[in-house]
Amino acid sequence: MYHTNEKVIKNKVGLLNLAEELGNVSKACKIMGFSRETFYRYKEAVAEGGVESLLEKSRRQPNLKNRVDEKIEEAVKALAIEFPAYGQLRASNELRKQGIFVSPSGVRSIWLRHQIANKNQRLNILEALSAKDGIVLTEAQVAALERKKDDDVACGAIETEHPGYLGSQDTFYVGNLKGVGKIYQQTFVDTYSKIAACKLYTTKTPIMSADLLNDRVLPLFEQHGMSILRMLTDRGTEYCGKVEQHDYELYLAVNDIEHTKTKAYSPQTNGICERFHKTILEEFYQVAFRKKIYATLDELQLDLDEWVVHYNTERTHQGKVCCGRTPMETFLDGKKIWQEKVDNLNLN
Repeated sequence: MYHTNEKVIKNKVGLLNLAEELGNVSKACKIMGFSRETFYRYKEAVAEGGVESLLEKSRRQPNLKNRVDEKIEEAVKALAIEFPAYGQLRASNELRKQGIFVSPSGVRSIWLRHQIANKNQRLNILEALSAKDGIVLTEAQVAALERKKDDDVACGAIETEHPGYLGSQDTFYVGNLKGVGKIYQQTFVDTYSKIAACKLYTTKTPIMSADLLNDRVLPLFEQHGMSILRMLTDRGTEYCGKVEQHDYELYLAVNDIEHTKTKAYSPQTNGICERFHKTILEEFYQVAFRKKIYATLDELQLDLDEWVVHYNTERTHQGKVCCGRTPMETFLDGKKIWQEKVDNLNLN
């Protein structure tokens, strides 16, 4: 009987042991799902080199002589950091201008070895070098980093450092209330603390979108001595338009709030609001509409306000920053970070 602790070859060893126990190779192969040819190949290998010979060996060992010269490899790496947005073909052509001949596939092989095959990987290394060594960035590097920042926001990889750093706003269709008509909810969620504000309307227009900020959001931040730096919305008509003719855009401009928009046809990119809408649907609306028949918008708004207070001050949140605290606790703790940023700006 053969013995091994290697999980990879336990089936192979098991086949040999079963055949020996049954005294019938054909029956053992049928039970284990191997061919007779495979059985005899395994048996021959064990006879020559022991059980360890059943471990699969790489069929192809890397031939280091086939690798490009070390100087060429360093040049490829340097170009990848200097122009992180270049693809492998563009990189190969640019290197050829310098008298360095390496194919596009050769460029990619070098990138893979150094884990810089992805543009974001190259940009992350560039960001780290800039932060660590304080290198002066070229125009191409700055442009690539700015595009990455915009893409990260549009794709849901949201960078947020303190309350008010980035607010997220979206419209949620509640339903059709008898005697009232269509009901829309304007939703604001602070991407740092996850504190939320909601207000119901019978239409979705730019003035209604601005009204939520004016009535519920900015007063809350002003109460705590803070403000909102940037707003993230989708590209709906209630949020986007010419600044001088659009109520929402004009309101943001008057209050010195930068406006960032999500990618077109990608509602999931405003993921924080989308997730909040799922929560409010499951925990408030589906419960409220089963318990009560609402005759007016104000009646529904009162119950909604009560639930939002519970969400902000009592319900623990498992978000990246909250970590089991309530949104309001996270908001108040983040106030210290806000104050430190303001103090640093004043000192400078």
